Amino acid sequence: MHFVEVILPLSLAKTFTYSVSEAEFHYIKKGMRVAVPFGKSKIYTALVIETHQNEPTLYEAKEIHQILDENPIVTEIQIAHWQWIASYYMCAIGDVYRGAMPSALLLESETIISQKQDLFVDESLLSDDEYLVYQALQQQSSLKVQDIIAILNKKNIFPVIQKLIDKNILVLQEEISESYKPKLVRYVRLHSKYDSNAGLGELLETLKNANKQKEIVLSYFQLSATSGAKPITVKKLVEAAHSSSAIIKALIEKEIFEDYFIQEDRVNFNGKIREDQLQLSQAQQTAFDEIKDSFTKKEVCLLHGVTSSGKTEIYIKLIEEYLETGKQVLYLLPEIALTTQLVGRLRTYFGNKVAVFHSKYNNNERIEVWNQVLVNSEKAQVIIGARSALFLPFHNLGFIIVDEEHEQTFKQIDPAPRYHARDAAVVLAHSHKAKVLLGSATPSIETYFNAKSEKYGLVEISKRFGNVMMPNIELVDLKDKYFRKKMTGHFSDVLIEEINIALSLGEQVILFQNRRGYSPIIECITCGNVPQCQQCDVSLTYHKHKNQLRCHYCGYTMAKPTNCHSCSSVDLTTKGFGTEQIEQELISIFPNSKTGRMDQDTTRGKFGFEKIIDSFKNREIDILVGTQMLAKGLDFDNVSLVGIMNADNMLYHPDFRAFERSFQMMTQVAGRAGRSEKQGKVIIQTYNPNHNTIQQVTNNDYLGMYKEQLYDRQIYKYPPYFRIIKLTLKQRDFDKLKEGAMWLYQVMSQNLTMPVLGPEEPAINRIRNEYIRTIIIKIPQNMSVVSTKKTIQKILNSFEAVAQYRAIKVALNVDFY
Repeated sequence: MHFVEVILPLSLAKTFTYSVSEAEFHYIKKGMRVAVPFGKSKIYTALVIETHQNEPTLYEAKEIHQILDENPIVTEIQIAHWQWIASYYMCAIGDVYRGAMPSALLLESETIISQKQDLFVDESLLSDDEYLVYQALQQQSSLKVQDIIAILNKKNIFPVIQKLIDKNILVLQEEISESYKPKLVRYVRLHSKYDSNAGLGELLETLKNANKQKEIVLSYFQLSATSGAKPITVKKLVEAAHSSSAIIKALIEKEIFEDYFIQEDRVNFNGKIREDQLQLSQAQQTAFDEIKDSFTKKEVCLLHGVTSSGKTEIYIKLIEEYLETGKQVLYLLPEIALTTQLVGRLRTYFGNKVAVFHSKYNNNERIEVWNQVLVNSEKAQVIIGARSALFLPFHNLGFIIVDEEHEQTFKQIDPAPRYHARDAAVVLAHSHKAKVLLGSATPSIETYFNAKSEKYGLVEISKRFGNVMMPNIELVDLKDKYFRKKMTGHFSDVLIEEINIALSLGEQVILFQNRRGYSPIIECITCGNVPQCQQCDVSLTYHKHKNQLRCHYCGYTMAKPTNCHSCSSVDLTTKGFGTEQIEQELISIFPNSKTGRMDQDTTRGKFGFEKIIDSFKNREIDILVGTQMLAKGLDFDNVSLVGIMNADNMLYHPDFRAFERSFQMMTQVAGRAGRSEKQGKVIIQTYNPNHNTIQQVTNNDYLGMYKEQLYDRQIYKYPPYFRIIKLTLKQRDFDKLKEGAMWLYQVMSQNLTMPVLGPEEPAINRIRNEYIRTIIIKIPQNMSVVSTKKTIQKILNSFEAVAQYRAIKVALNVDFY
């Protein structure tokens, strides 16, 4: 008897055993996919993690349907890493597998498949089976995998579907394909037949009676003399000659000029790689040497450099060194918006060696990158991506950079695996014997603690690149300004004046407000009623642009009420403010300036970020308002002023990291100002200018914040002194949940010799009609984490065995962020 052990892409902690024939047994290798039956009639793509000859005792092994790969598409290091993630973050191995693989590699019987639109298909190239599927899709728009099994009358149809996907005929339903077309600019150049001197004489002869045309041609020569080899746009030429585009059109018809368009392609790179070497400044060179030195003794190094100190150049130098030894490099970023900016910079150095991998790429692009990494192709030597890039099948990984390592977006919240990409990267590097560089201007307290206690290396840069001054930070006391009636809307007179100065100098402004929508609360003045979401325990946010109230948790919407639903009064007022309201106020205060907004509502879609970032970079937008997306390492050289509209709503969050987060957020936003020669300015509006954290931001005092926070963390038992595991329990029935949470809490406090807190009702205690309770376990430094987790797992298993608690969903968040 021969068997394979497989992982299924379902939330199951166990692996399953299936039987195979002898021939299959010798053919199958670890890391190949097989299609297997599971349950009554479903088929899934499973991953083989070992082959053996031990028959399962609890159930009879079913046979696999077929083998899907000729070579393993997952490496052994990957499987080991996934198993580590599953055990460390206490989730099912199936969750990790499903989260790690691009969905097109995980076909299952429920997958819905449809045909690509407007596509010419050469039917003679299709096999009989492929043709039958193609025919069926001419009759109806989409099919389930189950339907295709019925059409072809056989079980193993995954290869057929896979081939049709590869041939670009089919797409999976989850995909929405869209492409971003940058604004095309029209350029002109002289027709090639007038290149020689004789040609020019002939040209002026032809135009001797057409004065206006002649003027344009002469302006063209003047422009090309002053601008060197730069292309000349139609618009510029018309302005220079004080003429009209009709005359240029006439010249193009006469074949004197020809017009053309330039479009920079995003995914493919075919420019020249920069030959000139990157020159590091003195401070950068010192840091570079210190990092290399640190890597001889330690696996992980923290680079703590102030905003705009030129960390990226140091990364590029290090990447160069690792590429020369033939190793792959992984560059992790917290935010997809950042990858766009960075890809351009890295491609100028490494050309086609750079591959990008994140969730806004469609299935085909993701599989392409996956396969390139697997075979260690030239095209995927440097991989840039958000946290999911951690799961790629690296062949020979030598170096991992985790940029902006303090960002909370590196921690996945939902669904499982709730892993932290930075910590998982350190473990992955260890198994590849690779080095890790963590970079940040405001490192997280845990990382800095590790660096200070010499677990990690530490390298610091205290100067900005090119000796640019750190921005000048000014605090505005809102209490005082409202009292003296010096506010216009939510803008103090100081901020308005500074914006005016910046705009008059042709500089750009960024305004930060960490809340989207128009205002978070609408209240009835008569009876005080506030419209609430029907399914969640939150008030609805008013979005003026769409004239509706929305729930930011479940997406429930209703039209803006004209009168109060409770007492029918028509006196409704809004409280609080979001990015949308700031944008409206800007339009009325600065009617001649162009404003833009960057938040979750304006950046939907694959290229939402690019559109806004590009237009801000091209200076089409003067003032950009946004939420915390703005705070993440973006680089604009013309921003001289940054305004933080209200620093207080970040400080008073019921979260032990609130002060650390606020410090990081404000310092990062402030760091967007004055990144070129001129010193930038930051205005922070607050009701509490003497607050410690705000003072620390003003004085750029990271160490002060670090020490103060460490002191508090030790007293109140928080990381880095204690590890936190948070259990979230959800159930629609309030009483059942209350009872189950109490049971779980009691058993845990009896069996664990450490602080167990709860069961707590969180600030928002109902989302999507499910009530929520949380329990927090704090594991001290000197206790074994592994045995604690085993105990917790045992308790959870017995909790699930109790019939009336089975319907309660329990989610575990290890190293809760």
